[in-house]
Amino acid sequence: MTNHGNTSPPLRPLLPALALAALVLGLDQLTKAWILDGVMVPPRAIPITSFFDLVLVRNLGVSFGLFSDVNAAWRTWVLIGLAGGIGIALLVWLVRCHRMLVGCGLGLALGGAIGNVIDRVRFGAVTDFLDFHLGAWHWPAFNLADSAITVGVALIVIDGILESREHPSPPASVPASASASAPAPEPEPRASQET
Repeated sequence: MTNHGNTSPPLRPLLPALALAALVLGLDQLTKAWILDGVMVPPRAIPITSFFDLVLVRNLGVSFGLFSDVNAAWRTWVLIGLAGGIGIALLVWLVRCHRMLVGCGLGLALGGAIGNVIDRVRFGAVTDFLDFHLGAWHWPAFNLADSAITVGVALIVIDGILESREHPSPPASVPASASASAPAPEPEPRASQET
């Protein structure tokens, strides 16, 4: 017996995305604890390859150290509030989301954002420890949460590109004023039917 017309609803991304957020958050906090309580006692640079070191950086600002020189009395609480607001917005977007790739991207970004907010609440700064470099040029140090946020945003952008290719915008319609002023086409002459 076949079941025609009954299709199962598409898998909603909410639960997988929340699981992904929890996984990112857990791994982020574990790696930071490992760095703070083990690897970086005492703090130092540990060369791993010719282009990658483990370091200990306390990022007082936001991505790439922006705003790290702003008045410390209010900076931490403003950044916590801002990150908390972004986290709530990501969660609301996730609840309304119906596309799995966007859901995964939101889950990654949410888990990373929460991980960095926990650092700000606990330490007043975010713990960064991954240092990639080329000779003397160093990319700003980052952590697992930052990586998850970056990959999450990339997945959302990729989904947007794929969505626009799957459902291209219809061609622009001719405005009513333009079509009203155009002359009407001449009717086609009918061929006579001779019997």
